[in-house]
Amino acid sequence: MHPETAPYDQGLLDVGDGNLVHWEVSGNPAGRPALVVHGGPGSGSNPRSRRFFDPEAYRVVLFDQRGCGRSTPHASDPAADMSVNTTAHLVADMERLREHLGIEQWLLYGGSWGSTLILAYAEAHPERVTAIVVAAVTTTRRSEIAWLYEGAGRFFPEAHERFRAGARARHESGDDTAQGLVEAYSALMGHPDRAVREKAAADWCAWEDAVLSMEGQGTPYTDRVDDTRLGFVRICAHYFAHGAWLAEGALLRAAHRLTGIPGVLIQGRLDMAGPPTTAWELSRAWPEAELHVVEDAGHLGDLRTGELILAALDRFAKEVPRGSERAGG
Repeated sequence: MHPETAPYDQGLLDVGDGNLVHWEVSGNPAGRPALVVHGGPGSGSNPRSRRFFDPEAYRVVLFDQRGCGRSTPHASDPAADMSVNTTAHLVADMERLREHLGIEQWLLYGGSWGSTLILAYAEAHPERVTAIVVAAVTTTRRSEIAWLYEGAGRFFPEAHERFRAGARARHESGDDTAQGLVEAYSALMGHPDRAVREKAAADWCAWEDAVLSMEGQGTPYTDRVDDTRLGFVRICAHYFAHGAWLAEGALLRAAHRLTGIPGVLIQGRLDMAGPPTTAWELSRAWPEAELHVVEDAGHLGDLRTGELILAALDRFAKEVPRGSERAGG
């Protein structure tokens, strides 16, 4: 990976609705602009992602989506208004950040939930996107949510039973569909009693880690602590309970809007959280996208996944961005 770099500029952007979104910029101020779109939803930005970018070639922007990381108010606070934290709000925040930083066009990089948000933004503002690199492709269809919180239970029945038991603190009758489970957890994460929220967050993260357990990378969700974990689970459950406010299959149907945008999709064959079907379907709907399936990788990726991300970003660093003459840089 490229050398570590520190931000040379950062701040809090007022995006309305009482929300301040944290952002930071590193690399070359005159380099190719790139935005890192983190996953979760609600994971917050990771400084390690900067190392995928050549700091001499890129102007790298990181930001924390509403309610997480260093953005305020934090979703761990039950008083935080979640009604103004939706996919449409995040897309608008990204566009406001672009304008704030004086960027005409930028490359988008992210994975998992980040790929959903990238697609939503790029389909709304294709003229602002020079290229896309995503790993662990998702579009947050209800069918994908149903797989993660219900279907995958066929492989981890003991863990899924514990996950369902946690939801019954809200629904004693036991609605064990994925929709019922995520709605129950969303309600629990807004409970005024912190102990109730902490128990629900622990149960949610235990299930997420069970789904990734065959990847041999520990317990990344359970390892989140305190307010970080509470905010993450509250945002996740909120988004998934609402199907990310996207009509089923909308991002795939609108993939024609990505025409002309080069893309690289990197997908683990063994991704239990987001099986390869979605990446394959997206590659069929978006001819400019290259699909790389990593045979031994899961949702978190492996060494080969990282190599492919680096190769894609290094390649785009050497290319003249599409439409740069028209956009003015």
